[in-house]
Amino acid sequence: MGGDFEGKTQDCSKGIYALTAIDVFKTLHTPEYQRLKLQVKCSFFEIYGGKVFDLLGRRAVLRILEDGNKSVQVVGLNEVSVSSPEDVMKLIKQGQKEDIHGKISLIDLAGNERGADTISSDRQVRLEGAEINKSLLALKECIRSMSMNKQHIPFRLSKLTLVLRDSFVNQNAKTCMIAMVSPGLNSVENTLNTLRYADRVKELGSGDEIMKPMADEEFMLDPLDEEENDIPIPLIVQNGHSDDENTKAIHQSAFHVQQAEEKAVDSHMTLQAYINDNEELFNRPGEMGYDIEQYAKDSLAFLNQLEKLCQTAKAKTQDLLIKCQKEEELSSSRQYPKKRK
Repeated sequence: MGGDFEGKTQDCSKGIYALTAIDVFKTLHTPEYQRLKLQVKCSFFEIYGGKVFDLLGRRAVLRILEDGNKSVQVVGLNEVSVSSPEDVMKLIKQGQKEDIHGKISLIDLAGNERGADTISSDRQVRLEGAEINKSLLALKECIRSMSMNKQHIPFRLSKLTLVLRDSFVNQNAKTCMIAMVSPGLNSVENTLNTLRYADRVKELGSGDEIMKPMADEEFMLDPLDEEENDIPIPLIVQNGHSDDENTKAIHQSAFHVQQAEEKAVDSHMTLQAYINDNEELFNRPGEMGYDIEQYAKDSLAFLNQLEKLCQTAKAKTQDLLIKCQKEEELSSSRQYPKKRK
Protein backbone atom coordinates (compact mmCIF):
# COMPACT_ATOMS: atom_id res chain seq x y z
CA MET A 1 0.00 0.00 0.00
CA GLY A 2 1.54 3.27 -1.07
CA GLY A 3 5.10 3.73 -2.31
CA ASP A 4 6.65 5.07 -5.48
CA PHE A 5 5.75 3.77 -8.93
CA GLU A 6 8.09 3.43 -11.87
CA GLY A 7 6.41 1.93 -14.88
CA LYS A 8 4.59 -1.19 -13.73
CA THR A 9 6.77 -1.71 -10.65
CA GLN A 10 6.21 -0.28 -7.19
CA ASP A 11 8.80 0.58 -4.54
CA CYS A 12 7.08 -0.58 -1.34
CA SER A 13 9.97 0.58 0.86
CA LYS A 14 8.33 4.02 1.03
CA GLY A 15 4.77 2.79 1.52
CA ILE A 16 2.56 3.15 4.58
CA TYR A 17 3.22 -0.38 5.86
CA ALA A 18 6.99 -0.02 5.56
CA LEU A 19 7.09 3.44 7.15
CA THR A 20 4.88 2.23 10.00
CA ALA A 21 7.13 -0.78 10.64
CA ILE A 22 10.26 1.41 10.58
CA ASP A 23 8.65 3.77 13.09
CA VAL A 24 7.69 0.89 15.41
CA PHE A 25 11.20 -0.57 15.56
CA LYS A 26 12.76 2.88 15.90
CA THR A 27 10.53 3.47 18.94
CA LEU A 28 11.43 0.09 20.44
CA HIS A 29 15.12 1.05 20.38
CA THR A 30 14.55 4.14 22.53
CA PRO A 31 15.58 3.83 26.23
CA GLU A 32 11.96 4.07 27.38
CA TYR A 33 10.95 0.91 25.50
CA GLN A 34 14.23 -1.02 25.47
CA ARG A 35 13.88 -1.80 29.16
CA LEU A 36 10.46 -3.35 28.54
CA LYS A 37 12.02 -5.99 26.25
CA LEU A 38 8.95 -6.09 24.05
CA GLN A 39 8.60 -8.66 21.30
CA VAL A 40 6.88 -7.79 18.03
CA LYS A 41 4.66 -10.34 16.32
CA CYS A 42 2.78 -10.10 13.05
CA SER A 43 -0.48 -11.58 11.87
CA PHE A 44 -2.13 -11.20 8.50
CA PHE A 45 -5.80 -11.87 7.90
CA GLU A 46 -8.40 -10.90 5.35
CA ILE A 47 -12.09 -10.14 5.73
CA TYR A 48 -13.71 -11.28 2.51
CA GLY A 49 -17.34 -12.08 1.83
CA GLY A 50 -18.21 -11.81 5.52
CA LYS A 51 -15.58 -14.39 6.51
CA VAL A 52 -12.17 -14.00 8.16
CA PHE A 53 -9.26 -15.81 6.48
CA ASP A 54 -5.80 -16.35 8.01
CA LEU A 55 -3.39 -15.43 5.22
CA LEU A 56 -0.46 -16.91 7.17
CA GLY A 57 -2.34 -20.15 7.83
CA ARG A 58 -3.33 -21.45 4.40
CA ARG A 59 -6.45 -19.25 4.35
CA ALA A 60 -8.02 -21.06 7.28
CA VAL A 61 -11.44 -19.66 8.19
CA LEU A 62 -11.28 -18.01 11.61
CA ARG A 63 -13.87 -17.06 14.21
CA ILE A 64 -14.12 -13.72 16.01
CA LEU A 65 -15.09 -14.07 19.67
CA GLU A 66 -15.03 -12.02 22.86
CA ASP A 67 -13.03 -13.21 25.86
CA GLY A 68 -13.94 -12.76 29.50
CA ASN A 69 -12.52 -9.24 29.49
CA LYS A 70 -14.77 -8.20 26.58
CA SER A 71 -11.75 -8.03 24.29
CA VAL A 72 -12.22 -9.21 20.72
CA GLN A 73 -10.04 -12.18 19.75
CA VAL A 74 -9.54 -13.71 16.31
CA VAL A 75 -9.41 -17.37 17.36
CA GLY A 76 -6.66 -19.48 15.77
CA LEU A 77 -4.90 -16.56 14.08
CA ASN A 78 -1.23 -17.30 13.36
CA GLU A 79 1.33 -14.88 14.79
CA VAL A 80 4.92 -14.71 13.55
CA SER A 81 7.77 -13.06 15.47
CA VAL A 82 9.60 -10.32 13.57
CA SER A 83 12.79 -8.45 14.41
CA SER A 84 13.05 -5.82 11.67
CA PRO A 85 10.97 -3.81 9.20
CA GLU A 86 12.24 -6.18 6.50
CA ASP A 87 10.64 -9.12 8.31
CA VAL A 88 7.41 -7.18 8.52
CA MET A 89 7.33 -6.40 4.81
CA LYS A 90 7.91 -10.05 3.98
CA LEU A 91 4.69 -10.89 5.81
CA ILE A 92 2.71 -7.89 4.45
CA LYS A 93 1.36 -7.64 7.93
CA GLN A 94 -0.98 -6.23 10.41
CA GLY A 95 1.24 -5.55 13.43
CA GLN A 96 0.47 -6.88 16.84
CA LYS A 97 2.59 -6.97 20.00
CA GLU A 98 2.66 -10.13 22.12
CA ASP A 99 1.28 -8.65 25.31
CA ILE A 100 -1.35 -5.99 25.85
CA HIS A 101 1.19 -3.17 25.80
CA GLY A 102 -0.14 -1.97 22.49
CA LYS A 103 -1.40 -2.89 19.06
CA ILE A 104 -1.18 -1.41 15.58
CA SER A 105 -3.84 -2.28 13.01
CA LEU A 106 -3.40 -1.36 9.35
CA ILE A 107 -6.74 -1.66 7.56
CA ASP A 108 -7.07 -1.28 3.79
CA LEU A 109 -10.75 -0.57 3.16
CA ALA A 110 -12.44 -1.41 -0.11
CA GLY A 111 -14.17 1.44 -1.93
CA ASN A 112 -17.87 2.22 -1.85
CA GLU A 113 -19.28 0.02 -4.63
CA ARG A 114 -21.81 1.64 -6.94
CA GLY A 115 -24.98 -0.04 -8.14
CA ALA A 116 -24.08 0.36 -11.81
CA ASP A 117 -20.84 -1.52 -11.23
CA THR A 118 -22.31 -4.56 -9.50
CA ILE A 119 -25.94 -5.15 -10.42
CA SER A 120 -25.22 -6.45 -13.93
CA SER A 121 -22.39 -8.73 -12.76
CA ASP A 122 -22.54 -12.38 -11.75
CA ARG A 123 -23.69 -13.50 -8.31
CA GLN A 124 -20.20 -13.64 -6.79
CA VAL A 125 -19.50 -10.01 -7.74
CA ARG A 126 -22.94 -8.93 -6.50
CA LEU A 127 -22.37 -10.65 -3.15
CA GLU A 128 -18.94 -9.05 -2.84
CA GLY A 129 -20.41 -5.63 -3.54
CA ALA A 130 -23.17 -6.15 -0.99
CA GLU A 131 -20.64 -7.26 1.66
CA ILE A 132 -18.40 -4.24 1.00
CA ASN A 133 -21.31 -1.85 1.37
CA LYS A 134 -22.52 -3.67 4.47
CA SER A 135 -19.10 -3.12 6.07
CA LEU A 136 -19.03 0.56 5.07
CA LEU A 137 -22.55 1.04 6.39
CA ALA A 138 -21.59 -0.62 9.68
CA LEU A 139 -18.49 1.58 9.94
CA LYS A 140 -20.68 4.61 9.29
CA GLU A 141 -23.05 3.61 12.08
CA CYS A 142 -20.17 3.15 14.54
CA ILE A 143 -18.68 6.56 13.70
CA ARG A 144 -22.08 8.22 13.89
CA SER A 145 -22.77 6.64 17.28
CA MET A 146 -19.46 8.06 18.51
CA SER A 147 -20.29 11.53 17.16
CA MET A 148 -23.61 11.43 19.04
CA ASN A 149 -21.87 10.27 22.25
CA LYS A 150 -24.06 7.16 22.42
CA GLN A 151 -23.26 4.55 25.06
CA HIS A 152 -23.87 1.69 22.62
CA ILE A 153 -21.66 1.46 19.54
CA PRO A 154 -22.96 -1.17 17.05
CA PHE A 155 -19.59 -2.77 16.28
CA ARG A 156 -21.26 -6.19 15.90
CA LEU A 157 -22.88 -5.17 12.61
CA SER A 158 -20.01 -6.54 10.52
CA LYS A 159 -16.77 -8.50 10.80
CA LEU A 160 -14.83 -5.31 10.00
CA THR A 161 -16.24 -3.24 12.85
CA LEU A 162 -16.04 -6.21 15.24
CA VAL A 163 -12.31 -6.54 14.55
CA LEU A 164 -11.97 -2.76 15.01
CA ARG A 165 -13.87 -2.81 18.31
CA ASP A 166 -10.87 -1.67 20.35
CA SER A 167 -10.55 1.38 18.14
CA PHE A 168 -14.05 2.44 19.14
CA VAL A 169 -14.09 1.67 22.87
CA ASN A 170 -10.46 2.08 24.00
CA GLN A 171 -9.91 5.59 25.36
CA ASN A 172 -6.19 5.34 24.58
CA ALA A 173 -6.74 4.29 20.98
CA LYS A 174 -5.59 6.63 18.22
CA THR A 175 -6.97 6.32 14.72
CA CYS A 176 -5.58 7.71 11.49
CA MET A 177 -7.76 7.56 8.38
CA ILE A 178 -6.12 8.09 4.99
CA ALA A 179 -8.52 9.00 2.19
CA MET A 180 -7.47 7.75 -1.24
CA VAL A 181 -8.60 9.83 -4.23
CA SER A 182 -8.00 9.73 -7.97
CA PRO A 183 -6.62 12.62 -10.07
CA GLY A 184 -8.71 11.51 -13.05
CA LEU A 185 -11.54 13.75 -14.28
CA ASN A 186 -13.87 10.78 -14.58
CA SER A 187 -13.57 10.25 -10.80
CA VAL A 188 -14.35 13.83 -9.75
CA GLU A 189 -17.67 12.93 -8.13
CA ASN A 190 -16.21 10.09 -6.09
CA THR A 191 -13.21 12.25 -5.14
CA LEU A 192 -15.47 15.03 -3.82
CA ASN A 193 -17.56 12.52 -1.87
CA THR A 194 -14.43 11.00 -0.34
CA LEU A 195 -13.08 14.43 0.65
CA ARG A 196 -16.40 15.38 2.26
CA TYR A 197 -16.41 12.08 4.13
CA ALA A 198 -12.84 12.58 5.40
CA ASP A 199 -13.48 16.22 6.34
CA ARG A 200 -16.45 15.23 8.50
CA VAL A 201 -14.80 12.19 10.08
CA LYS A 202 -11.75 14.17 11.21
CA GLU A 203 -14.00 16.28 13.46
CA LEU A 204 -14.47 13.24 15.69
CA GLY A 205 -11.04 13.92 17.16
CA SER A 206 -11.65 17.59 17.86
CA GLY A 207 -12.68 16.99 21.47
CA ASP A 208 -15.87 19.00 21.03
CA GLU A 209 -18.44 17.41 23.32
CA ILE A 210 -21.31 19.23 21.58
CA MET A 211 -20.54 17.77 18.20
CA LYS A 212 -23.09 17.89 15.43
CA PRO A 213 -24.15 14.34 14.53
CA MET A 214 -23.03 13.22 11.10
CA ALA A 215 -25.83 13.28 8.54
CA ASP A 216 -26.51 10.23 6.39
CA GLU A 217 -25.71 12.01 3.14
CA GLU A 218 -22.24 12.81 4.46
CA PHE A 219 -21.52 9.08 4.51
CA MET A 220 -22.76 8.54 0.95
CA LEU A 221 -25.14 5.91 2.35
CA ASP A 222 -28.84 5.71 3.16
CA PRO A 223 -30.05 5.86 6.79
CA LEU A 224 -31.16 2.76 8.61
CA ASP A 225 -34.87 2.07 8.81
CA GLU A 226 -35.60 1.71 12.52
CA GLU A 227 -38.23 -0.90 11.70
CA GLU A 228 -35.69 -3.09 9.89
CA ASN A 229 -33.70 -5.88 11.51
CA ASP A 230 -30.84 -5.16 13.90
CA ILE A 231 -28.35 -5.88 11.13
CA PRO A 232 -28.67 -3.23 8.40
CA ILE A 233 -29.39 -4.10 4.79
CA PRO A 234 -26.73 -2.45 2.59
CA LEU A 235 -28.33 -0.12 0.07
CA ILE A 236 -26.31 1.00 -2.92
CA VAL A 237 -26.66 4.71 -3.64
CA GLN A 238 -25.75 6.98 -6.50
CA ASN A 239 -25.20 10.74 -6.25
CA GLY A 240 -26.53 10.75 -2.70
CA HIS A 241 -29.84 9.11 -3.66
CA SER A 242 -30.89 5.48 -3.55
CA ASP A 243 -31.40 3.55 -6.78
CA ASP A 244 -34.86 2.30 -7.74
CA GLU A 245 -36.76 -0.20 -5.60
CA ASN A 246 -35.69 -3.09 -7.82
CA THR A 247 -32.03 -2.30 -7.16
CA LYS A 248 -32.68 -2.17 -3.42
CA ALA A 249 -34.45 -5.52 -3.58
CA ILE A 250 -31.49 -7.07 -5.41
CA HIS A 251 -28.98 -5.91 -2.81
CA GLN A 252 -31.25 -6.91 0.05
CA SER A 253 -31.54 -10.34 -1.54
CA ALA A 254 -27.75 -10.60 -1.94
CA PHE A 255 -27.34 -9.70 1.73
CA HIS A 256 -29.86 -12.38 2.71
CA VAL A 257 -27.88 -14.93 0.66
CA GLN A 258 -24.77 -14.05 2.68
CA GLN A 259 -26.63 -14.47 5.96
CA ALA A 260 -28.07 -17.82 4.86
CA GLU A 261 -24.66 -19.00 3.64
CA GLU A 262 -23.05 -18.20 6.99
CA LYS A 263 -25.75 -20.14 8.86
CA ALA A 264 -25.51 -23.11 6.50
CA VAL A 265 -21.71 -23.27 6.71
CA ASP A 266 -21.85 -23.01 10.52
CA SER A 267 -24.28 -25.95 10.66
CA HIS A 268 -21.99 -28.00 8.41
CA MET A 269 -18.97 -27.20 10.60
CA THR A 270 -20.95 -28.18 13.70
CA LEU A 271 -21.87 -31.47 12.03
CA GLN A 272 -18.26 -32.18 11.09
CA ALA A 273 -17.00 -31.30 14.57
CA TYR A 274 -19.57 -33.62 16.18
CA ILE A 275 -18.44 -36.53 13.99
CA ASN A 276 -14.77 -35.83 14.72
CA ASP A 277 -15.44 -35.65 18.47
CA ASN A 278 -16.95 -39.15 18.37
CA GLU A 279 -14.07 -40.79 16.52
CA GLU A 280 -13.47 -43.01 19.56
CA LEU A 281 -16.86 -44.62 19.00
CA PHE A 282 -15.90 -45.64 15.46
CA ASN A 283 -12.65 -47.21 16.65
CA ARG A 284 -14.18 -49.07 19.61
CA PRO A 285 -15.08 -52.31 17.72
CA GLY A 286 -11.38 -52.79 16.94
CA GLU A 287 -10.53 -53.01 20.64
CA MET A 288 -10.17 -56.38 22.39
CA GLY A 289 -13.08 -57.26 24.67
CA TYR A 290 -15.06 -54.06 24.15
CA ASP A 291 -18.55 -53.84 25.71
CA ILE A 292 -20.94 -54.59 22.83
CA GLU A 293 -24.08 -53.49 24.68
CA GLN A 294 -22.56 -50.17 25.72
CA TYR A 295 -21.33 -49.71 22.17
CA ALA A 296 -24.89 -50.17 20.88
CA LYS A 297 -26.29 -47.66 23.39
CA ASP A 298 -23.61 -45.07 22.63
CA SER A 299 -24.08 -45.59 18.90
CA LEU A 300 -27.83 -44.99 19.13
CA ALA A 301 -27.30 -41.82 21.16
CA PHE A 302 -24.72 -40.67 18.62
CA LEU A 303 -27.01 -41.40 15.66
CA ASN A 304 -30.00 -39.67 17.26
CA GLN A 305 -27.99 -36.49 17.80
CA LEU A 306 -26.45 -36.83 14.35
CA GLU A 307 -29.93 -37.03 12.84
CA LYS A 308 -30.93 -33.78 14.57
CA LEU A 309 -27.79 -32.03 13.36
CA CYS A 310 -28.36 -33.32 9.82
CA GLN A 311 -31.94 -32.05 9.85
CA THR A 312 -30.76 -28.62 10.98
CA ALA A 313 -28.02 -28.54 8.34
CA LYS A 314 -30.48 -29.67 5.67
CA ALA A 315 -33.01 -26.98 6.58
CA LYS A 316 -30.39 -24.23 6.53
CA THR A 317 -28.96 -25.50 3.25
CA GLN A 318 -32.44 -25.56 1.69
CA ASP A 319 -32.99 -22.01 2.90
CA LEU A 320 -29.69 -21.00 1.29
CA LEU A 321 -30.74 -22.58 -2.02
CA ILE A 322 -34.10 -20.77 -1.96
CA LYS A 323 -32.44 -17.42 -1.28
CA CYS A 324 -29.86 -18.03 -4.04
CA GLN A 325 -32.63 -18.78 -6.53
CA LYS A 326 -34.57 -15.69 -5.46
CA GLU A 327 -31.49 -13.48 -5.78
CA GLU A 328 -30.78 -14.85 -9.26
CA GLU A 329 -34.41 -14.34 -10.29
CA LEU A 330 -34.42 -10.72 -9.11
CA SER A 331 -31.13 -9.98 -10.82
CA SER A 332 -32.21 -11.58 -14.11
CA SER A 333 -35.52 -9.68 -14.15
CA ARG A 334 -33.89 -6.25 -13.90
CA GLN A 335 -34.29 -4.16 -17.03
CA TYR A 336 -31.26 -2.03 -17.91
CA PRO A 337 -31.62 1.27 -19.78
CA LYS A 338 -29.82 1.54 -23.08
CA LYS A 339 -26.56 3.46 -22.95
CA ARG A 340 -26.50 6.80 -24.71
CA LYS A 341 -24.13 7.12 -27.60
